[in-house]
Amino acid sequence: MNSDKLDILLVEDNQDDMELALHALRREKLANNIFVARDGEQALDFLFCRGEFTQRSFDHPPKLVLLDLKLPKVDGMEVLKQVKADPRTRTIPVVIMTSSKEERDLVSGYNLGANSYIQKPVDFDQFRDTVKTVGLYWLITNQPPPLAEGFRHLDALAHDHDRQ
Repeated sequence: MNSDKLDILLVEDNQDDMELALHALRREKLANNIFVARDGEQALDFLFCRGEFTQRSFDHPPKLVLLDLKLPKVDGMEVLKQVKADPRTRTIPVVIMTSSKEERDLVSGYNLGANSYIQKPVDFDQFRDTVKTVGLYWLITNQPPPLAEGFRHLDALAHDHDRQ
């Protein structure tokens, strides 16, 4: 397993779901750092190192994004679309965790590049087990691509482009 920090970005506006997810992830000691974004705009600022997160670096992306769909300011589908459209963030695994039962959300999520789509269980124990299983797979079992020099080059190009 990679010894780098295991960071998760949890994008969730529902207080109860946020607390359940945090409890499950911390109980299983799956991540050193769990960042919580309460809306889509804050999630995008975190991922793209802007706004209050300008001190962050693209060199240390989160290992996993757990993304709700129904979010204030910017909805989850738009967050997903922007993350998967940018070469600096494209390889970050994004798992949609939503209460939506809409087939169009499922199809749209995968069409936009979601790595997984999970309907949130209503039952507390099932929800906790689901978060644990997702965390174990994406943080321990899954082998992410290395952060290549090419990404650093793309990051420099993007910053040059942003300044223009």
